[in-house]
Parts: sequence; structure tokens; C-alpha cells
Amino acid sequence: MRYSALRIAYEALTGHKGWTPAWRDPAPKPAYDYIIIGGGGHGLATAHYLSKVYGKARIAVLEKGWIGGGNVGRNTTIIRSNYLLPGNEPFYEFSMKLWEGLEQDLNYNAMVSQRGIMNLFHTDGQRDAYRRRGNAMILQGSDAELLTAEQVRKEAPFLNFDNARFPIKGALMHRRGGTVRHDAVAWGYARSADSHGVDILQNCEVTGFRIEQGRIQGVETSRGYIGAGKVGVAVAGSSSRVMAMAGMRLPIESHVLQAFVSEGLKPLIPGVITFGAGHFYVSQSDKGGLVFGGDIDGYNSYAQRGNLPLVEDVAEGGMALMPMIGRARLLRMWGGIMDMSMDGSPYIDRTPIEGLYFNGGWCYGGFKATPASGYAFAHLLATDRPHETATAYRLDRSLSGRMIDEKGVGAQPNLH
Repeated sequence: MRYSALRIAYEALTGHKGWTPAWRDPAPKPAYDYIIIGGGGHGLATAHYLSKVYGKARIAVLEKGWIGGGNVGRNTTIIRSNYLLPGNEPFYEFSMKLWEGLEQDLNYNAMVSQRGIMNLFHTDGQRDAYRRRGNAMILQGSDAELLTAEQVRKEAPFLNFDNARFPIKGALMHRRGGTVRHDAVAWGYARSADSHGVDILQNCEVTGFRIEQGRIQGVETSRGYIGAGKVGVAVAGSSSRVMAMAGMRLPIESHVLQAFVSEGLKPLIPGVITFGAGHFYVSQSDKGGLVFGGDIDGYNSYAQRGNLPLVEDVAEGGMALMPMIGRARLLRMWGGIMDMSMDGSPYIDRTPIEGLYFNGGWCYGGFKATPASGYAFAHLLATDRPHETATAYRLDRSLSGRMIDEKGVGAQPNLH
């Protein structure tokens, strides 16, 4: 079924009796040419592009839970391409272009809202760093503006400019950035992949790999053994556990990241705003809730929950930036499992095991990379060559010294 305004009108007039399920619930086949482990945004996007763009068939996506139950539905919905280093900026700009055409590509309303991202700065040194970042963005085809304090005041008069420990001196503005409805991204990619013949197998947990003479043969699952020609792993915070089944140890640590939503408020925040003197970022959802987050919890965990000190730290950052939210009530909070790489940048690469491929290490920025990650991973699976925007995302870069240390904090996942 193709969605359209005429279809909505027709269903409204006929009692909504013609809607069909967004995707099938098939039984596993004995074997597939391509198996993608992980039914989150990256795995579903990979299946979509692998089938639609590269014309591959006999594809299955294996998800241990339900579609949308992992990090793709546990984030703050921000999309952006405001990176500095040449290993990252072209990739995220490619992702931004894919976001801009996503709804037409998927025939699905993902609620892409390019409302802009304002990164505040509070010192002269931070201003110089943001100027450098903005120039790098423009050189790679993205957009950037350096705003003065008065320009920021016109766009966000409610911020704490003067009576503050960290006075606002300006901001780096990225107007093409914004937010996307995270659940809709998962549903849209799943629906499109299914329409191109991909089997989406929910409640199908991978319990092991069958490897013979250095080559992948298939996967053991909670629903039985499934043979495979190629296997791609895109399981975010579970990367280390899944790849350990294949005898691989990754340069990745799993950490908890919490996010929060306030009660619904009247329209207040025009776009996404980040605090430059602490780790706090906030936007406002279409329902009126303030969506915000901060640092990872700083300890290794596979639990999708956090602890109180980080709640306090994030709340302090919000109060320092805009004290007016002090009386707003917290509606809900949740945690996701982040696959923190040692340099803060991801991996999309072949593994030493023939036919086994890996996509991970996205830290807490994986959502905005969803389209480009899926496209680049599909390219790798289809051609055995890295996509032109992802050539730096090699698994061996820690050994070769080709780190992509975007934030300059090195092998400190708790500081990313």
C-alpha cells in the first residue's frame, strides 16, 4: 500500500477498513544471502538500501526484541552534520542529505524538522574553536553561521545571558540540523524494507555463529539455525557481546546514556540548543515536552536504565542555561546502551572472518547517522568495498594510529 493524502481521505470515508499491516511477520527461511543482525535504525536502513539501491534479494533482519525497542526509540531525535574532522564531516553531511529526502524515499512521514541547532559558546577560546568547526563544515558542503550574543538573544531571548556563571558570548548555528521522530524512522525503514522483500524477524535472538575454516556459514538463533552467505552486525550497545560469539574482541565499551522528557509546555524552544559550558542539549517535541539529555553515566553496563547523579547533573545544566524551566515537571526518563569507541568515531568494516561485517561504535550519536550508516553498510555488504564517505571507519585504525579523535578526548569513553 502506498500512503498519500487521497488514501487517508478514502480510508476516513470508508471507516478505515482498508489499512494493512506496515510489514509482514514471516517465519524464518532455512537460509538467506544476507542476514543483518539488529533491527534498529542502522540495521533496517541497511536492509532498505541493500534491497532498494543495490538490488539484492533474500535478505533477513534479525531482532531479538521488537522493532523500535532499542536505541532507535531511546534517543533525543537530533540530526546534524556539524563535525570538524575530514573522516567524519563528509559522512554526516551525506547523512543529512539522505535525511532531507527520507520521507519521499520511504513514502512515510518521519516528521523531519530542520529547525536548526544552536551550539552556544561562553569563552573566546570556545568561539575560536567553533569558528574553525564552522569553516570545516562549509568546506565540506554543510552550512554554518557564527552568531553574536545579540543575534542569539533575538532567536532565544529566554536564555540566561548576563546573570550567569557562564555568560553567553555567541553560538555556532547549523540551520539544516534539527529533529526527526525516532519511532517513525524505524517504522518507515521497516515498512520499506519489507515492501522490497526483506524478511523482518522479530523475537529472533542470535545465540551464536557457525564458522567453518574462517568463513561464516550462518547464525544460531532462538528460532533455530539460519544459513547465510554474508552476515552484517549492527547491534549498538550489544556489539561486544555479539561479536564475542564470533571470537572477536572490540575496542568498544558499553555505557548507559539517559534522556528525559518534561511535561507538555506551550511552544518555547525554536530549535535544538546546546550548552557550551556543560553537557546539556534540549529541544521541544511537537507534543510540547522538552526533550533533553547530557553525559553518559560513566560506568560499563548493559542495563537500559541510569542513576540519580546524572539526572542531577543534566538538571543543573538546564537550570544554568535557562532557569525558567525550574518549575517544569519531569514526565519520563529512559536509558540506552551506547557502544563507545575509543576515539568517539564509528566502525563500518569487514572483519577477519570471511563473510562477517561489523557496524558499530557510534557512541551516543548514532541516530543522526542512521541513513548514511545504512547506505554505507549496504554498499560494503554488496560490493566488499567501503563507501566513499566511510573509508576512515576501519576496525584496525587503533592499531595503525589513524584515529578520528573528533572531540580530542582520546581513549576516554566517559568524556565523549
